[in-house]
Amino acid sequence: MPKGQPPVVPDDGLTTRQRRNQPLFAVHTGDGKGKSTAAFGLALRGWNQGWRIGVFQFVKSAKWRIGEQTVLERLGQIHEETGEGGPVEWHKMGSGWSWSRRKGSTEDHAADAAEGWAEIKRRLADQTHDLLILDEFTYPLNWGWVDVDDVLAALRDRPGRQHVVITGRRADPRLVEAADLVTEMTKVKHPMDAGRKGQRGIEW
Repeated sequence: MPKGQPPVVPDDGLTTRQRRNQPLFAVHTGDGKGKSTAAFGLALRGWNQGWRIGVFQFVKSAKWRIGEQTVLERLGQIHEETGEGGPVEWHKMGSGWSWSRRKGSTEDHAADAAEGWAEIKRRLADQTHDLLILDEFTYPLNWGWVDVDDVLAALRDRPGRQHVVITGRRADPRLVEAADLVTEMTKVKHPMDAGRKGQRGIEW
């Protein structure tokens, strides 16, 4: 795509401006490092455009605070204080979702995942966010905790201009087929293969 020009211009009657403002559904998958990192980088771009950012982390413990969370939540505070950028919400499933305040809960993870997806569906219907990142969402889908067809229907029918990114390994082929943008991170080498541990600023 030289100079950002698509190789094909569809005969859909849309103007260039209209094509620039279509909602995107993206999937970051594969065994390589960088799926979530790329999604959070996109959130930074979106915040700079004034987008309303919503991050929903599946699987990860609520006690594990990654660097991107601190940065994006601080940017959300800057928005509240100055009006710059956009609002930011960050929710984790780990010990119960942020909105449920179940500290240290060890309840059924499948039920927590289903609760998170139900809330995301409500937010999609209400157009609460301009960019939603469903981090590590492929796992509850693969484990059968959330129905893939329900997810596809909700994303297909979402109103307005809401961008959605799903991250995680082994993305369901139906997600890949439905997505507008799919990136597969392929591992070539990783320092952990040589016994090295994760590092501050690299892994978190």
